[in-house]
Amino acid sequence: MSTTAGSRQRTRRNPRKSPWRYVAIAVILFLILSLADVALTNPNFGWPVVGRYLLSAVILKGLLLTLELTAVVMVVGSVLGVILAIMRTSANEFVARGAWAYIWFFRGTPLLIQVIFWFNIAALFPQIELAVPFGPTLVGFDANALVTPWTAAVLALSLNEGAYMAEIVRGGLLGVDRGQYEAAQALGMRPNKVFRIIMPQAVRTIIPPTANQLVTTFKNTALVSVIGLADLLHSAQVVYALNYQTIPLLIVAAFWYLLLTSLLSYFQALLERRYSKGYAPRSRPEVRTETSDAVAPKEV
Repeated sequence: MSTTAGSRQRTRRNPRKSPWRYVAIAVILFLILSLADVALTNPNFGWPVVGRYLLSAVILKGLLLTLELTAVVMVVGSVLGVILAIMRTSANEFVARGAWAYIWFFRGTPLLIQVIFWFNIAALFPQIELAVPFGPTLVGFDANALVTPWTAAVLALSLNEGAYMAEIVRGGLLGVDRGQYEAAQALGMRPNKVFRIIMPQAVRTIIPPTANQLVTTFKNTALVSVIGLADLLHSAQVVYALNYQTIPLLIVAAFWYLLLTSLLSYFQALLERRYSKGYAPRSRPEVRTETSDAVAPKEV
């Protein structure tokens, strides 16, 4: 006769709640209340000034320029990153090492230095010329007139972004099963045909870190304020240079950066969830009791 004493039942371990958990919660609540008290009672925060300039025309104009700069940099940087990633994975050693040197240089130097360098490129090349090597000059431009603050910002941020996007795209390409490449080569496909087959498979791996890079690029645009480009931070700096309300205007700029970063992070999470479909997360191991491994005796 069958019995239920040896039925297979799995039980989860019930962790004991440590008293330190409540201590940590108390400390966190204390810190939150303390910060709220300081923020609300200290008049130097200038909350009326914050409310006055939060939606002011000069701030919103700077915010719009920041968003435009972010969009341009991401498009140019992504295209450049794809080209560099293909070069980096090329069988031609010279091409691969050239792409590696580019990535090494732009990832290894501070972005702020790159922004200042491109803004001051006229000190190195007063005239930007297109000429035949050791021959006559075909066309020339005044560097100061050609490289405006906007141009310098786009150049610096895009070239830097291309280096980071190259590694993201290369990681996606390397994540595709090697058998896909070998099968395409066995069929005698051209490299451009192989790329059109491999790239859609790599997109699943490429898009989530690209969304994260978008958030980083949006915040990095604040660096262009040092060259006088009227972005969000520079607009706030112009205002507090006139009214000496430094802290309130920095709070205004920080609010917009935080709001837009939070929205971008939210959409990043949606993208990660969408492109992670089909990849089940690893489940937590279950703990069996001594009776769970017992096999119910068969009916005799």
